[in-house]
Order: sequence, then structure tokens, then C-alpha cells
Amino acid sequence: KGRKGYTLKQTAKPDQIIIHSVDHCPACKTSLNTTKVKACEKRQVFDIPPATIQMTEHQTEIKKCPNCQKAVKAMFPSDVSQPAQYGNRIKAVVLYLMNQHLLPYKRTAEIIQDLYEVKISPGTLFNINKVFYAAIEKPVQTIKEQIIASKVAHFDESGIRTEKATQWLHTAGTEKWTYYTIHKKRGVKAMDDADILPKFKGKAVHDHWKPYFKYLCLHCLCNAHHLRELIYLFEEEKQSWAKSMIDLLMKIKHTVEHCKEIGKNCLDTRQITLFLKKYDLIVDQGFLTNPDRDPKRLRKKKSKAQNLLYRFKNFRGQILAFMYDFSVPFDNNLAERDIRMIKVKQNISGCFRKQHGANMFCRIKSYTSSAKKQEYNIISSIMAALNDHNIFWAEMAE
Repeated sequence: KGRKGYTLKQTAKPDQIIIHSVDHCPACKTSLNTTKVKACEKRQVFDIPPATIQMTEHQTEIKKCPNCQKAVKAMFPSDVSQPAQYGNRIKAVVLYLMNQHLLPYKRTAEIIQDLYEVKISPGTLFNINKVFYAAIEKPVQTIKEQIIASKVAHFDESGIRTEKATQWLHTAGTEKWTYYTIHKKRGVKAMDDADILPKFKGKAVHDHWKPYFKYLCLHCLCNAHHLRELIYLFEEEKQSWAKSMIDLLMKIKHTVEHCKEIGKNCLDTRQITLFLKKYDLIVDQGFLTNPDRDPKRLRKKKSKAQNLLYRFKNFRGQILAFMYDFSVPFDNNLAERDIRMIKVKQNISGCFRKQHGANMFCRIKSYTSSAKKQEYNIISSIMAALNDHNIFWAEMAE
């Protein structure tokens, strides 16, 4: 309900019109060839023309100067550097299929051959990615700078197989930008090398992975993670306080959403006070259910319930950041959606055999994901970068 639908509609300016004449009356067999047309019924078919490759030959004239007798040759365009080469449009299609739709080398080569009757080798596909990787260095640096300058950014990480070992994919993103890196480490070393969090001064949305707290930005915790843990405690361990906390978090979320709908940019002080009071009561109830009889951890570890309760107690401001500041989301789903696409890549194409291939994919995917978020045409965006044009300059100027 409420989802916008898309229906194929007739256009006022068709590319081609085919008229189907009626020659005789099917009832009495009378000829209608000279009868005036009374009206026409229209039906339109939307299709694509047959795909074919177009080969353009560039010729440079060579002339002999009548004055000095020197042979003078015209210059080829800067992007025509080889006796035979692929153009930017077919390169853009290859890059689109491999990096936006996550297809492996072999399937991409098959699709190009089936669509355009062009046999293209895996080595050529690799070289196309390699050239584009170099071409988008500046645009992706722009993406990184925009995330560092943003007020709210999302961070996440996930394991990914590279060179027969588990490495870590790190993502930083906003509603308009996505930046990916792959690193052998998961924690602070990887985050330092990515060089976003050390410079970031806004509000970082993430799960409760401790290395994030090494950085001096403001921290906001993902409540989708909390809901999953609370649901487990309620359903599996029958802890009633967990259900109360679920209800409270969802009530605050719905209240914030309602305020946004009616144009308010903050909750009333009275509402915040009531929510905080209820929050603290639920945490106290949780500790009564799960008393900490060994605070120095001499004999046993904390239970799952105790760990979660201490998080609710010690990180109340970070958990309820979405209540205080409406620009902060309730969860970290944006980063998880960005991560999910790389996991889909791994499911479709398998692991990365070489580190350089993984790095190339991360930079290219950063570019296409950011273009997609800003509703640019992906193929046109790829062609722009191949032509040495940074499509994000306008965004950077703003």
C-alpha cells in the first residue's frame, strides 16, 4: 500500500507507424479500397532495436608542405591510441555488468558475445577494469572527502575471501555516497588506513564493535542489532524486560517518525523525560532479573542478558541518539545494504583471487554505488569517467 506503480503508457510521438488496412467487409465481401477511413485504433509496441557493434575507422591525412617539403600528418583523437581498440560505450557496458550487476568474467564475455557478436577475452575484461580503476581515482577521492565532511555517516564491516584467506570489507556511507575498502585487519589498523574515521567529526552510526569508539567523533548505535538481541532474550529466555524494551524503542521510533511527518524537528522536553524514565525503569527491571553477583568477573563471564543490559546502561545517549537528533537514523541499515551488495558479489562470482582485483572492485563499486544513490545513469557516469570528467564536481562545489 502506498507504493508508486509504473505502467507502460502510449506515447504521442512514436518512432515508427505501421498502418494495417482493411480491404473488404468480412460480412458481405464488399471491397473497401476506395472507402474513406472513419477512425483508427492505436496500439503501441515498445522494443529495442537489434544490438550490433559499430566500427568507426579514423584516418589521418598526410600532406607534404609545398614550402619546406616536410610531411605533415593530422593528429588522431586522444582516445584513439591503438590500431584496433574497443570504444568507451562497450567498455562502459562491460564495467556496468561486472561491477553494478556483479557478473564474473566468463558470464560477462558470454553476454557481450550474445548481444553484440563480439568475442572478448577475460584478459581484455581485466584490462578494461584496470584502466577504469585508474580513471576514477579523483572522483573516488571526492566521495571520500564528502563522507568525511558529512554530519552523519554509516560504518560497517564484513568478512570476504581474498587470496584464499578471510579479509575484511569496510564501508563508509551516507544517503548520497559510498566508500569501500578491503583490508587484512578488521579493527583500528584497517580504519586508520581507510583514513575516514580519523578525520570524521560528525555522528558515526555503527554497531557496538569496540574499535569504532577509538575515534573522537560522536557515536550512534544501531537499534536493529539491539532488537535482534532483545527478541532472542524474550523468545528464548522468556525475559519480560526485553519485550518492554522492544516496545519502548519502537514507540520512540514511531513518535519520531510522526513528528517528522507533521513538520516538527524535535521531541518535546516532556516526551523525552518520560521516555528516559521508562527506559531506566526497564534497565533496572532487567538487572533485577539478571543480578550481577560477580562484578569483578572472578569466576564467570557475563551472560548475554547482562552484556546487553550494561550496554543499555552505559550507552544510553548513543542508543537513543535518534530521539535527540532527527538526522540520526534508528538503525544502521544503510551500511548493511551497502555491505550486502558485496556479499552478493561473492555469492555470484566467488572469492577474489588477487588483492589488486579486490581493490579494483572496491574503488569501482564506490563510484557506481555513489552515482546510483544520486540517480545518475550508471553507463553515462562510467563513460564520463573514461572521458576524464568528474561527475561529482558539482556535488563537491555545493
